[in-house]
Amino acid sequence: MSFVNAVVIAVAVMLLLALLRVHVVIALFIGALVGGLMAGMGLEATMVAFQSGLGDGARIALSYALLGAFAMAVAASGLPKALADTLIRKLDAEADGASQKVVTATSYVLIAGTLAMSIMSQNLIPVHIAFIPLLIPPLLTVMNRLHLDRRLIACVLTFGLVTTYMTLPVGFGKIFLEDILLANIERAGVDTSGVNIVQAMALPALGMVAGLLIAVFISYRKPRHYEDRPIAGGRIVEPTPTRYNLVMSLIAIVATFAIQLIVQFTGSEADGLLLGSLVGLGIFLISGVVQWNKADDVFTSGMRMMALIGFVMISAQGFAAVINESGQVEPLVAVVQEFFGDNRALAALAMLVVGLIVTMGIGSSFSTLPIIAAIYAPLAMSLDFSVLATVALIGTAGALGDAGSPASDSTLGSTAGLAADGQHDHMRDTVIPTFLHYNIPLTAAGWVAAMVL
Repeated sequence: MSFVNAVVIAVAVMLLLALLRVHVVIALFIGALVGGLMAGMGLEATMVAFQSGLGDGARIALSYALLGAFAMAVAASGLPKALADTLIRKLDAEADGASQKVVTATSYVLIAGTLAMSIMSQNLIPVHIAFIPLLIPPLLTVMNRLHLDRRLIACVLTFGLVTTYMTLPVGFGKIFLEDILLANIERAGVDTSGVNIVQAMALPALGMVAGLLIAVFISYRKPRHYEDRPIAGGRIVEPTPTRYNLVMSLIAIVATFAIQLIVQFTGSEADGLLLGSLVGLGIFLISGVVQWNKADDVFTSGMRMMALIGFVMISAQGFAAVINESGQVEPLVAVVQEFFGDNRALAALAMLVVGLIVTMGIGSSFSTLPIIAAIYAPLAMSLDFSVLATVALIGTAGALGDAGSPASDSTLGSTAGLAADGQHDHMRDTVIPTFLHYNIPLTAAGWVAAMVL
């Protein structure tokens, strides 16, 4: 019996290379090649599988590139600068005796606001990571003044993005919990009628809450100093906010988000992010907030800001395609089942770890669930887990790794905003902090849920 498996090796190679500062895109490509060759697919079949997956990520990459252009157009309007200047004036206006209290209070307000926005991005205003390049880069100067550790903000953003969809069946949560999790478990032959999905995922969510509290009050409580730098790659002249520009910016933002909401709730197959970004950019151009002779600079700078996330997501789709074609996930689970036999506690832990490994490589819990649910559901029932425990176990195994994966849009989105001035590293400042603070407590909480439900 051997735990040497192509999926495990592929993910391990990808993570090791990324930690050694090899670019994530190259790490994903090499990891996919190693995994395919280890699975016996051969070089040609591995390359064909990788290439076939690239097309699936192209639409996502284009959407995020246009979102970056839209974010830079918002910045050129002066709206974010007006917000940042207001916060800075409040800080400057305070007397020295009260300044530390004000800094602390402002820090917690900014953290709470960021958390609220990331939570709402999954349900109330389901735009996922689209808000990050609009909200975070303009606030970097304020964070610098407050000496906020950006690793903390990365943890806050990731918590809101991940915990919300894995707990609340609204917006993206409805897609994850009902359309993917319960639907795939039903398809595997387990009757989930009458299952309270919120009850099933409540205990795992408490693990995420514990990680957030540790990040806020222990790990990143101390001040961290950053320099005031312009947004990387930007050639935009510092804007002077006017009432007209501010009003038109708000109209463009509302229109962009409204189109995404319409697409989301009507069930249209159109890409709401792509369509919304185009409409928003059109409003900026037609209104004259972004002048035609400066449009190229604005759009190019914005696309450059989001280029990394686009290329990583394209590569991640290729990596996922190789994992799917390798057929190595089911043998990995079979080894786990054979090794642990009827020991429910160890089997549950092993199933969670396998889910973590698969999601770390694919980068998307939404893509991981269909792969593991068909295998995990009958395995869990054969070990006499209750239906509620089975749902909690599979849901947690699918969500594990979304926080902490170099290829996850949750971590990539956080980095895209926080690294806008070049002072935030994707692996060291987003991936490793979110992995440590969320995957460890989520594994523990998911295991407890499987044991007690």
